[in-house]
Amino acid sequence: MNKLNIGLFGFGCVGSGLYEVLNKSNLLNATINKIVVKDPTKKRSLSPSAFSYNKHDILDDPEINLVVELIDDAEAAYDIVTTAMKNGKHVVSANKKLIAEHLEELIQLKEKYNVSFLYEAAVCGSIPVIRNLEEYYNNDSLDSIQGICNGTTNYILSRLDKEGKSFDEILKDAQEVGFAESDPTLDIDGFDSKFKLQILLLHAFGLITRPEEVLNLGIRNIKQSDIRFAQEKGYRIKLISFAKKIGEEVRAFVAPQFVRDDSFGYNVENEFNAVSIEGLFADRQLFTGKGAGSYPTASAVLSDVSALQFSYDYEYRKFKRNKLKWNDEYKIRVFVSTSEQESLQKIEFLTVEEEFISSHYSYRIGEIEIKQLNHQLYRENPELFISFFGEGILKDLQKQEEFVLAH
Repeated sequence: MNKLNIGLFGFGCVGSGLYEVLNKSNLLNATINKIVVKDPTKKRSLSPSAFSYNKHDILDDPEINLVVELIDDAEAAYDIVTTAMKNGKHVVSANKKLIAEHLEELIQLKEKYNVSFLYEAAVCGSIPVIRNLEEYYNNDSLDSIQGICNGTTNYILSRLDKEGKSFDEILKDAQEVGFAESDPTLDIDGFDSKFKLQILLLHAFGLITRPEEVLNLGIRNIKQSDIRFAQEKGYRIKLISFAKKIGEEVRAFVAPQFVRDDSFGYNVENEFNAVSIEGLFADRQLFTGKGAGSYPTASAVLSDVSALQFSYDYEYRKFKRNKLKWNDEYKIRVFVSTSEQESLQKIEFLTVEEEFISSHYSYRIGEIEIKQLNHQLYRENPELFISFFGEGILKDLQKQEEFVLAH
């Protein structure tokens, strides 16, 4: 590919970071020709003359051959990305919600109009997980993938583990220092982690899922009593994006998990992310790094820009030959806690192995059908906190599959 003439949408944390790192790099034959932003009154590091406020200044410019989309509005991003592809422009995006909600359509569009669509920065910031899944693991039979994929929740959980503050107090602190949005729903309810997991499912197993198919339980309802329970039992609590291939089926979810010190995520702190990949031949490998922030995320965007210099594109070979099926009918061992004892009756347990009841805090541990869990249940019952047991999930799911095959 010849010189990349970039049209940049968005000049926030990541967009301004990309502008800086691109200008500092001498290795790329690429320049940012135009920048389109939404708010003309917002103060920025560049003069107002450096910006445009009309998307067509980029989308209709025949000189621009690469659109970099770095805005936080998924609907507006959809319009930008699809229009750019139809106009024959390559696209780099970091918008995980856009990608997760429109994966199949976006793949069809980029192939129809013969353009590249790259999005390394959409999953775990600076960690190069997507391209590794596409290239390094292309000929390996992947067994499972797990990740701490959201820096905001990991920051909150890290501080909850060390301090005696409540969830609400630490969330407020996180918002003040910029680790959490004013509306933190996507992060603390597990949606952000789910969107990233959906992208990982495609590149790990070739499986496309709809957001409503994938369970996401967040940390909104966690209590200091839950933290103390975990500490007494030798656990830490982490929000894990989890996917496991069993036979010809894939099972996946986002949920808090109790993890021990031999878990990949036990010592992953604050805004750091981690992804653990297990394959038939490569065994288990761990990727760690900063999952958010201006420069880390911008570095992932820059890697996509660099790859486009060599006409790189995802080939989606696993998707094109995929024979795997989605499965959300299985049992899971859970911990359910509440500040209101009667709320424990809202979860139907198949077996109960441990129970504690008091006037202000109660919990139950046992096995349930995972299909009865959903985000609505979690939001409508703010007294309930639900966590899985990380060290047993892989073994339990494998045993269930072996039992089914044997009978």
